[in-house]
Amino acid sequence: MLSKNLENAINNQVTFELYSSYTYLAMAAYCESIDLSGFANFFRVQAKEEIDHGMKFYDYVFQKGGTVILGQIDKPKETYNDIIEVFETGLAHEELVTKKIYNIMDIAVSEKEHATISFLNWFVDEQVEEEDNFSTLLKKVKRCADNPHALYMLDDELAQRVYVAPATAE
Repeated sequence: MLSKNLENAINNQVTFELYSSYTYLAMAAYCESIDLSGFANFFRVQAKEEIDHGMKFYDYVFQKGGTVILGQIDKPKETYNDIIEVFETGLAHEELVTKKIYNIMDIAVSEKEHATISFLNWFVDEQVEEEDNFSTLLKKVKRCADNPHALYMLDDELAQRVYVAPATAE
């Protein structure tokens, strides 16, 4: 059974993960609007992954005998100055996700809620990957800033990204 404090923190994370999906979908729409469909594909896949993350938290609450209460999802930013700002915003967003997951982990550790600590370890590892992906892509986008040909090559590369549902332990 989860404490109310831990249950509330996880419920807030469910909503935030869904907001993250909405944020990345808005980034995809922006990329489409500036004719970067490969970048749009990257963000559409990212949006699907965030829904998966939200649902992992959602399912966990019920596995632990809790109740899921969904919060309001804010409207995401929809316009950017350029593709660099999109990735700067994405990296900052992933850093915020990391802080939120660390906060939940801190609660779980302080409450000695070992099952939740084990559950959260997957997200801690996932955030290392997410921040690295955004940081790497931001560096690449910055190098392409004055080279449209390179930007379109990167766009073609990102068009190849495919959605892969997370593995589940059955």
